[in-house]
Amino acid sequence: MPKSTRKKAAEKPSKPREDFPLYAHKRGYWAKKVRQKLHYFGKIADDPKGEKAVKSWLDQKDGLLAGRTPRVRLEGLTLRDLANAFMLAKKSLLEAEEITPRTFSELYATCQRLGKSFGMSRFIDDLAVDDFESLRRSVAKIWGPVRLGNEIQRVRSVFKYGYDAGLIPQPVRFGPTFKKPTRKVLRLNRAKSGPKMFEASEIRSILNKCGPVLKTMVFLAINSGLGNSDIVNLPFSAINLERGWLQYPRPKTGIDRRVPLWPETIAALQEAINRRPKHKSSDDTDLIFITKYGHRWGKAEAIQDIDTGKLISKQDDAIYKEFTKVLKELKLTRRGRGFYALRHTFETIGGDARDQVAVNYIMGHAPPDSDMASVYRERISDERLKAVVDHVHQWLFGADAKTAKPEKTSDGGGTATTGK
Repeated sequence: MPKSTRKKAAEKPSKPREDFPLYAHKRGYWAKKVRQKLHYFGKIADDPKGEKAVKSWLDQKDGLLAGRTPRVRLEGLTLRDLANAFMLAKKSLLEAEEITPRTFSELYATCQRLGKSFGMSRFIDDLAVDDFESLRRSVAKIWGPVRLGNEIQRVRSVFKYGYDAGLIPQPVRFGPTFKKPTRKVLRLNRAKSGPKMFEASEIRSILNKCGPVLKTMVFLAINSGLGNSDIVNLPFSAINLERGWLQYPRPKTGIDRRVPLWPETIAALQEAINRRPKHKSSDDTDLIFITKYGHRWGKAEAIQDIDTGKLISKQDDAIYKEFTKVLKELKLTRRGRGFYALRHTFETIGGDARDQVAVNYIMGHAPPDSDMASVYRERISDERLKAVVDHVHQWLFGADAKTAKPEKTSDGGGTATTGK
């Protein structure tokens, strides 16, 4: 037996007594398998005699044996208890497709950040205002005001869930400073960073530098206002190349979108489809864009660890990476200006067409609750949508450039003809 193996075997503790219901897992936890699923009851190093572990097992025993998720007790609620309950609730929403994998991943990362800052074994009733002030300062050092505000909102949502679910007897006091940055701060930061858009000459340079697939993505972004995740998940059924239309509800809001496509966009799409590699996953069968390795161009998912059963957040954005390479080669990099800035550009230039209702429809913006007009509005004419994209086309390529002439239809869509 190798020395390393003998050492591990020697370090593994034996049961404190014969009738001890748990066993020492190799990862250093007291554990027990119930209904073919492994459960942990605390670190052995923190509880060598297993007294706390047995108490935890007895508290959860009935629920686990019945196949139920055991309820967390209010007494001595730790941050780990709260985070686990919160993420379990979010996992249910994820499985029901009520939140996106990206949202789930961001919430998971927030819980991890809380654990790193406060300690997962910290009791909730021990958290004080100065803890949240310290957390805010640490996050503000690495992120700008926008991401800081988003993180503060996510942190608040974790503790709000605890109170609403009855895990916390009273709301947590965050203090007067644990708030999102003011609108003034956001405006000043935006002015400091500069506009998050590209000029027409810059986009033309980008198009000339891109390969066929990335070029198609750029066309879709500036023609239709699509973002990274929109393009990653774009299905064949969303486009009709014969009629020159894209009909594609925005995944983030569920708002329907219909967009007339430019001739350049149609030609680029056809070439990208002809070049499409074979997908490796059956889940990607209907996706237009597949990397040369056979995978989708972006991922935001939660993967379950085989040993611990815990969910691990995983994110990747190949569009951002490839687009950033092009910007660096053209020396067009600037803080806050990535692929998504093309969507900013469409919104900005499209607005000059003086039909913001049509621009919002193409962008897939969710109207505010106070916008009753959007509730009563049943459709927008093809001519209004075409006027907006033609205006952006003219801005990009000049007044003499040919514009897309999509066939008029009653619904602007139909079955996609893709050459798949």
